[in-house]
Amino acid sequence: MGQLTRATTLPTSPAPTAPTAPTRPEPLWRELTGRVLRRHRHERGERLTETAERAGVSTQYLSEVERGRKDPSSEILAAVAGALDLTLLDLAAEVARDLRHLAAPAPTGPRPLPVAAPRPVGGPATGTDARAHAPLALVA
Repeated sequence: MGQLTRATTLPTSPAPTAPTAPTRPEPLWRELTGRVLRRHRHERGERLTETAERAGVSTQYLSEVERGRKDPSSEILAAVAGALDLTLLDLAAEVARDLRHLAAPAPTGPRPLPVAAPRPVGGPATGTDARAHAPLALVA
């Protein structure tokens, strides 16, 4: 009689998944807050010293807040926002909007092709072969 052998199964790897786009790290709240504060200060045409003085903070500290290096307290944020005629609600809403915009997935699918500017037809060519710009003729 023949020998019986035990069947073995080979381990299977998981089914391949569709490639995903690389995700970028989510920015820190303090970085976005600093960008919004700096944007408003620039829109007002102010220097760091002017805004810092009205907010009651040092110029160095405000610079670090704007660059996202410091994580200011709510009291400091309220003071700086107030110096820029913003409320904390205005500031938080704008930071949230920027975060939502940054977190939105990149569009997928084909990108539209750039549209070239129309070239004049029949005019003299400059620096190139005139036949390259001549209108096409249908040949029967």
